[in-house]
Amino acid sequence: MLALLSAEAAQRGVPTCALTFEPHPRDYFAQALNRPEIAPARIGTLRDKLSELARCGVQQTVVLPFNKALASLSPQAFIHEVLVAGLGARYVLVGDDFRFGAQRAGDYAMLDAAGQTQGFDVARMNSYEVHGLRVSSTHVRAALAEGRMQDAARLLGHPYTISGHVVHGRKLGRQLAESRAGAADGFRTLNLRFNHWKPAASGIFAVLVHGLHDEPLRGVANLGIRPSLDPRDINGGRVLLETHCLDWPAALGGEGAYGKIIRVELLHKLHDELKYASLDALTQGIAKDCDDARAFFASFHQPSHTGTYTETRRQTTRDRI
Repeated sequence: MLALLSAEAAQRGVPTCALTFEPHPRDYFAQALNRPEIAPARIGTLRDKLSELARCGVQQTVVLPFNKALASLSPQAFIHEVLVAGLGARYVLVGDDFRFGAQRAGDYAMLDAAGQTQGFDVARMNSYEVHGLRVSSTHVRAALAEGRMQDAARLLGHPYTISGHVVHGRKLGRQLAESRAGAADGFRTLNLRFNHWKPAASGIFAVLVHGLHDEPLRGVANLGIRPSLDPRDINGGRVLLETHCLDWPAALGGEGAYGKIIRVELLHKLHDELKYASLDALTQGIAKDCDDARAFFASFHQPSHTGTYTETRRQTTRDRI
């Protein structure tokens, strides 16, 4: 879809632009209606979304704050205020299930008709499939929730990834050194905050860490709320991605990762989060997770998600004016 967008933009001599919303519209309505159960599990961070769009050649991304005013816009007002007056759109590309405006009353036919009268072309793409399965955020969320990381990677076209700045944590990993003979720095972790309260994936994972070394670093990570720890600690019970690198580069030193932007690929789920009765039990549990992650990496071969599955993808089509 983004490749088609780039081709059409080049033909018209205009920049490519993606329009997205923050927070997710369903997040907004979950809070407004006091119904947290309807909030979607968050697949990725806004940082990751923007990075992926840029990597795919999108030159501009407009992030509209989804609030009461935007939710109340009629489809006609959305077209005029956002697409025409705001963006000066010359070509609009949407998915085959695209809806917009208050009460999701706007559809492709309405957008198509508006384009003819207001001077912009409209196109849509049919569903995209991998192994006969429609690629959608719903199916990606299901794969992540069930720990099917390879299936999620097939749908995404790459391993599931979370990135961000390394922040300070409780420093508990260093305290665990006393329970782990021969390890001077215990289970040092790289901490990334996941700002949404409901991540699509959770548990303990074998991971690869990019951004700290010439080669990706193997590790084991906990994505979740860490049920064995006091929720009143420095991170306030927030969702964190805590990653322990199995082989820490000496050149980084003890404090060399803080403030750096890293990218963590979650390759294989080891198990759900567990609540341990004591720090000794937690130490033993982490040590076993490290052993299990090493066993995974001993037989791991990085798949080529963009090449391996090419032949199974259905040809997409488009409607153009």
